[in-house]
Amino acid sequence: MVLFEAMTRVVTVGAAQLGPIARDESRSTVVQRLLQLLREGASAGCDLVVFPELALTTFFPRWYLEDENEKNWFYETEMPGPDTQPLFDEARRLGVGFCLGYAELTADGGRNNVYLLVDGTGATVAKFHKVHIPGHGGYEPDRPFQHLERYYFDEGQEGFTAWPAFDGLVGMALCNDRRWPETYREMGLQGVEMVLIGYNTPLYYAPDPTQNALASFHNHLVMQAGAYQNGTWVVGVAKGGTEEGVESLAQSAIYAPSGQIVAQAVTIGDELIVARCDLDLCQDYKETLFNFGLYRRPEVYGRITGQKGVIRPSATTRLDD
Repeated sequence: MVLFEAMTRVVTVGAAQLGPIARDESRSTVVQRLLQLLREGASAGCDLVVFPELALTTFFPRWYLEDENEKNWFYETEMPGPDTQPLFDEARRLGVGFCLGYAELTADGGRNNVYLLVDGTGATVAKFHKVHIPGHGGYEPDRPFQHLERYYFDEGQEGFTAWPAFDGLVGMALCNDRRWPETYREMGLQGVEMVLIGYNTPLYYAPDPTQNALASFHNHLVMQAGAYQNGTWVVGVAKGGTEEGVESLAQSAIYAPSGQIVAQAVTIGDELIVARCDLDLCQDYKETLFNFGLYRRPEVYGRITGQKGVIRPSATTRLDD
């Protein structure tokens, strides 16, 4: 006879992939698409629905805009605002939380690439500012399209945090952040159990087009490795498809702490994929292979925080020096 059943912490998560957003598509139109995905998530039993990076507009860093009014149209000055309030209201009505990516313009002129975590009451839990800003900071005429994130966004200074939410510890990252192992390890050292990652990834990489064919492989590689090496769930959500003539990676996926893919999108448009994520499964890895307290050796990792770029050993360095 079973006297009691062990409690498990299962969070049902929906990765709400978006297809292309046209440059002239209004906020209210986009929000209607988000609401449809949120309602699908509620029907599927989701506790949390995760939207992509810059989910309210087209990926505007592909253009070099000098007019301040034209630039500012792509940023939110309040959240929620008149166009986005329905999303918060519906989240509260449905009892489903969400994570939303957008561009933020602050009162003091700061320009941030933001991820916002909202719970099932419609209340904001946490805000994350993208840390690793890719691309370039000035117009480059030889590119077929621009990737001007370093022109449009400030680098996030707060780093990576694991926030108590959804009965566990939840972290956030955006796009290029997912490629850096420090992203996951910073949160892993706080015991993170689920990392939410939104991205916009063009399939053409101007600095080295030979990498184009590997975009899908690299996308999965970094998130699978981050999940496994830190014993955490990872939810990767794309805005994919051909947007304003630029083809972007889709393949949104949910990764288990084992690194395995448990759900993956099969289209390049608006699509919700769902997984029941047992947060207690994280301990199978955090307490064995990746028991940080037992196996990590921070005393020999000095270069990781002590230097930024590569410093090659001297040609005269010898084993017996």
